[in-house]
Amino acid sequence: MRTIAILPIKSFGAAKQRLSGMLGGGSRQALAQAMFSDVLSSLRHVPDLETIVVVTANRLAEEAAMRTGVVLLPDAHDAGQSAAASIGLRHALENGYERALLVPGDTPLLDPLEVAAMLDRADDGAAAVTIVPDRHGEGTNALLLTPPAAIEPSFGPGSLERHRSIARSAGVTHRVDAVASLMLDVDTPEDLTTLREALYELHGQAPMTRGALRQIDRSQVGGATAAPRARVGA
Repeated sequence: MRTIAILPIKSFGAAKQRLSGMLGGGSRQALAQAMFSDVLSSLRHVPDLETIVVVTANRLAEEAAMRTGVVLLPDAHDAGQSAAASIGLRHALENGYERALLVPGDTPLLDPLEVAAMLDRADDGAAAVTIVPDRHGEGTNALLLTPPAAIEPSFGPGSLERHRSIARSAGVTHRVDAVASLMLDVDTPEDLTTLREALYELHGQAPMTRGALRQIDRSQVGGATAAPRARVGA
């Protein structure tokens, strides 16, 4: 089955505003860029993905995408994740893809083998819509659509139940698949702490994010936001 991954990316400079109480603008930008790089790198190792599309208006994301040879689509209006996802889905339909995977750029723990297994489970269950929840069981951290027009994406707070409702209204089969490596996105200080702890256990995972966190730790002097370096090393 021809499968495309769609990665909507907003401006790194405007990213992670909820971390502004603990990280300065430069640190937030560097962290967002590093997480995007790790997600993009991991997606390239998912065997069943034919193409990866990055939808963005961000110059740095564009440069990173061009270096890796993925398809770059401009997001002229920068109107949010759902609107950017729709740009990618139109591209998928116009180019004959049978299935589309929507993934955010702030899930740096993404495991290619877990994503491949999710694609297989969707095949086995013949689900038109697979929804990967966030770790709180409220939002949506990934959306697999077969075909790409199965439903219209609607990300944001409460999107897990909203996507389930949209699928029911559209009369298409859906399933919720708790893919562990996709369930942690980084929006809040608590998320960042959880990410640090996970990286301590997962040696070698998310190297760009590790590097960004090390640099953040070095730049902070005795602040409450700095975690022990060993927890992001390895």
